[in-house]
Amino acid sequence: MTPGPTRYAISQVDDIKSCFELFLKETIETTVINMTNLEGRRVYKDNWNEVDRTDIQAYMGLLILAGVYRSRNKSTTRLWDAESDRAIFHATMSLQTFQVLSQVIRFDNRDTRPGRRQQDKLAAIREVWHKWVERPPLIYNPSPDITVDERLIAFKGCCTFKQYMPSKPSKYGIKIWAACDARTCYAWNMQVYTGKPVDGVPERNQGKRVVPEMTAGLQEHNIACDNFRRCSKKTVRRNRSELPPALRTTKDRDCFSSNFAFTDTHTLVSYCPKKKKNVLPMTTLYRDAALSTREDKKPNAVLDYSRNKEELKNMINYFHSPAPESQMAEALGSHSVSDPRGAHFVPFKEKEFILNNP
Repeated sequence: MTPGPTRYAISQVDDIKSCFELFLKETIETTVINMTNLEGRRVYKDNWNEVDRTDIQAYMGLLILAGVYRSRNKSTTRLWDAESDRAIFHATMSLQTFQVLSQVIRFDNRDTRPGRRQQDKLAAIREVWHKWVERPPLIYNPSPDITVDERLIAFKGCCTFKQYMPSKPSKYGIKIWAACDARTCYAWNMQVYTGKPVDGVPERNQGKRVVPEMTAGLQEHNIACDNFRRCSKKTVRRNRSELPPALRTTKDRDCFSSNFAFTDTHTLVSYCPKKKKNVLPMTTLYRDAALSTREDKKPNAVLDYSRNKEELKNMINYFHSPAPESQMAEALGSHSVSDPRGAHFVPFKEKEFILNNP
């Protein structure tokens, strides 16, 4: 698997718009248009004006543009303010039209949703989400370093699987597992966490399921993740009883000191960045006790893990668009198209590089 755009993507992409359309195929747009018109007729009855592909593309384009301008915390009224320097917003559509579309945009038939939701908590967006998630692996081959991590999509509305994660900036939202290229931050695969199964039985050994599912189809890649099994690089909780005492303890250890433990297949590192604190990455990639030449003497295994994780966190925290937060389906649907540094831009820029450097 050669990293970069697939041959299929290279043959289909001519400009940024055609690259965008590789991910949002016409079948996805058709579903959104039909379901939005269905909801519009239900809400506005005879006063509803049918939306078409141009309307939906304009709406999505404005969501992306809002993300480019980093306008997550700005009201739509400010974005459409005639005195602002964002004239493209009111030139594309009126504020009233944008607000109406935000109110009625749908991804499924609301009338049949209750029956489907009994078996699938993501019924409101499952069809569109499935069609969209299956596209990224067809378009781009990731680099050898993959990071599997969770991200929280800010959401404060009613949702049975809304999560509270105090370590995240948004605190409340919908959790998504993502397998991303550590070099380009390309989201290669994603999965929405919907909480307990419909039978109410809590899932055990979640990482044993998530990581293989997220990386299915990848071969000879280095996988970095947190506290999960089946990764070539991961962190380990300090309270695991299987850990040797010499790795768990921080008493009487110097700053920037490292202890190593080896098995036939794994290397476990205990590194102290400061007094009475240690980090415990485990790796199958490194088989020695090599330290960096930096002042903090970080082991190479720690540096490699940190680099993969930080690249992904920088991408996640950089762009946010003002996606609707009152409806779960709209929040997830808007997220799928509102990250301009994500899936759509990477293949386009790398194809340009390939063509210019034959």
